[in-house]
Amino acid sequence: MGSVEFRGFGWRHAGRKAWAVRGLDLRIEHGERVLLQGASGAGKSTLLAALAGLLAEDSGEQEGEVLVDGRPAREARAGTAIVFQDPQTQLVMRRAGDDVAFGLENRGVPRAEIWPAVDAALAAVGFPYGRDRDTSALSGGEQQRLAIAGAIALRPGLLLLDEPTANLDPEGARLVRTAVTKALADLDATMVLVEHRVEEALALVDRAVVIGEHPDAVWAPGAALPARKAAAAPGGPLLRAQGLVLPHTGTVVDEEVLAGQALAVEGPNGAGKTTLALLLGGLARPAGGRVSAAAELAGRDAARPPHRWRAGRLAGRIGSVFQNPEHQFVTATVREELALCGASPAAVDELLERLYLDKLALANPFTLSGGEQRRLSVATALAAAPRVLVLDEPTFGQDLRTWRELVTLLADLRDEGRALVLVTHDPQLVDAIGDRRLELTR
Repeated sequence: MGSVEFRGFGWRHAGRKAWAVRGLDLRIEHGERVLLQGASGAGKSTLLAALAGLLAEDSGEQEGEVLVDGRPAREARAGTAIVFQDPQTQLVMRRAGDDVAFGLENRGVPRAEIWPAVDAALAAVGFPYGRDRDTSALSGGEQQRLAIAGAIALRPGLLLLDEPTANLDPEGARLVRTAVTKALADLDATMVLVEHRVEEALALVDRAVVIGEHPDAVWAPGAALPARKAAAAPGGPLLRAQGLVLPHTGTVVDEEVLAGQALAVEGPNGAGKTTLALLLGGLARPAGGRVSAAAELAGRDAARPPHRWRAGRLAGRIGSVFQNPEHQFVTATVREELALCGASPAAVDELLERLYLDKLALANPFTLSGGEQRRLSVATALAAAPRVLVLDEPTFGQDLRTWRELVTLLADLRDEGRALVLVTHDPQLVDAIGDRRLELTR
């Protein structure tokens, strides 16, 4: 199993005027490993969803056909496994082992074979815990490894991977690429991989297919990247972490967030980077230690820590971009999402154009691609013009063109005197605008 064919395929999401993808003719033979590329929003994730038989007839309009082994993809779902950009959409059980076993049980695999398959899949992706680990206690990258383990355990004939290493630390990404290579050799399966970074995917694939417009958006090895270190010395501290304890790891952080400086927070999955972002952003109460704000940032709340500020004041002083951007969307359209933050119509238009969201102004935020959602989440944080920006994986899901624009935009804000906290696994982002590094360990 595993041959794939698109015949004049097109898909338009419900409520959209523009087609996500249209007029696609593509054939992938059994056993091929194909890298699917294109600009952010070109329809790559839509194609994977179509191959997995997950595009519901009432959720949009389809043209043409998508076939797996000559059958409509919806009829071939039993032999297909998919890993989405957001692993939380796939985790359904409380314990890690049960989550991997879930798909095997649904396929009717004999009980005696289930747990050996679960253990082998967890080991293959380098999952650092046992079967009993609570899935809600996992970092985003650890959740991604668990989702990949669940897909591999099914021994599919067609494996679909949507940026499977985007949220992983370098070692975790290496383990996943090794696991995918091993699984494909063992399974003799077809693979379709969506990945913006060509260099990281070359060893996994036989050929690459580029869809849509903007060929300049494709990440090619040796692509020229901006380097925008701070042009001036930083100002004073706007935030201070003093004896701040990170749960799960027990790491104690003493750090200052300076005006006019980009602080890059790095470290392996599970080290507490996202937790630190929530604490610095005033979105979580410290379990130990404290976060304090300078008077020029806190204003009338100078005597209170950020987590005790009112929501409106917090958003206007410290802007946060979550690891999962859809968690912060509350309106029906992209434009409304930005206007809700208090930005003027002119400021909204500028953000939409600069972040390549202008053609999506009337789209529902939840129908955007992962990369588009990430840019919208950054735009909503910027709309309130805060002095401090705390961004968790701000370059996730970006093609080369949008990555460059995001980096330039963030560098401009830093050089205007704003403080940036960049939680990231993206070494190019750190090289481009990271002025100082904080390395967390697990």
